[in-house]
Amino acid sequence: MDNLIDVYKCLCDETRLRILHLLGLSPLCGCHLQPLLGVSQVNVSRHLGYLKRNGMVETIRHHNWTIYSLPEKPSRELAKNLACLQDLAGEMPVFKADAKALQALLRDRDFQELLREGGCELPSECSTQPQLHTQK
Repeated sequence: MDNLIDVYKCLCDETRLRILHLLGLSPLCGCHLQPLLGVSQVNVSRHLGYLKRNGMVETIRHHNWTIYSLPEKPSRELAKNLACLQDLAGEMPVFKADAKALQALLRDRDFQELLREGGCELPSECSTQPQLHTQK
């Protein structure tokens, strides 16, 4: 029961829901999430830390950056709630806008130039296609 309560505590914040939705589309660095969500770096870091402490996101190091993603093997409770979030995201304007902004960011020439110049990089396995992680 504790795991279910922890999952719901994480899901009861709009910013954390938006982060989880975006991470369902692509692994991202906090510096990618900040402009997508329109919140401060401190705010993004605080929410990512909370999600990580509660097992809702995983991290990998990529050069000097920390890339966040959904857990490869989420708990049963988390997997079911992430599936529900993905189902509802297509109906809610804020989630549709976030997905559209992510697509635009990944296509933006200035962003691509930043990546070529050694700025924060997306991992090579990054995809803009939904990659819902479900427990098998």
